[in-house]
Amino acid sequence: MTTSTDDLVRTEYRGEVAWLTINRPKKLNALSVEVMQELSQALTAAEADPAIKVVVLQGGDKAFSVGYDIAQEVEMGVSTAEQWHAGLTNNIGLSMQVWRLNKPVIAAVSGWALAGGCELAMACDLIVAADNAQFGEPEIRFGSGPVTLLMPFLLGQKATNELLFTGDIIDAERAATLGMINRVVPKADLETTVDILARKIALTPLSILRYTKRAITRAYDAMGLTSAVESNLDVAAVLNSAETPERAEFTELVATKGLGAALAWRDERYGAVEK
Repeated sequence: MTTSTDDLVRTEYRGEVAWLTINRPKKLNALSVEVMQELSQALTAAEADPAIKVVVLQGGDKAFSVGYDIAQEVEMGVSTAEQWHAGLTNNIGLSMQVWRLNKPVIAAVSGWALAGGCELAMACDLIVAADNAQFGEPEIRFGSGPVTLLMPFLLGQKATNELLFTGDIIDAERAATLGMINRVVPKADLETTVDILARKIALTPLSILRYTKRAITRAYDAMGLTSAVESNLDVAAVLNSAETPERAEFTELVATKGLGAALAWRDERYGAVEK
């Protein structure tokens, strides 16, 4: 069964595996409020279906997701710490829904997985990436910061510090070396590789998969993951509402000239250093 291709999230059931596809290609699968709502609903439906053992989450060839929809945030006029806290609570809720889903979730990543899109992928239990995949959280470059603070628990302190302080984007091979993802495959082999992996996992009884995932999730909770994510929510709300010249310039460009112009301005600032 496949939903309409007009949906922002398409669902396809392949035996015991539910394939959820973020379907906003013209915006590189930016996570708008509407996309997040549909994805949350699709995850809930897959979790409730007793015939489904594994969930696969994917985007398109060019982008898994470039993160939360900045243009929509500017259009909505989000500015105060209270407004940011409310919005970021919804964002974190989606990533943590994936993290806590009582069935294994595999991210199949092709192209960009940035900011909230990178966090969404990291919230999955496994990540298989095409060789064109790019990962990173560049939010600091326009006066923001990570929303769902998962990276320290997956990469460790030094790698996390480097990526979050610089906003650098890394390729799939570097991501694999750092332990962010499980494996890198040629782009043409991504779907087949994930399909085989998902069907292999689905051979295990659902109850065993559920309890195994629960044990792993609780181990990270014991290490403080949930507390860190919740604490970061409060910090991120203040961080996003902080007034800096750079943030003001970026927001003004988004509002007057569009997101593309704002990103070009951001990249020009860092370009001279990166040459």
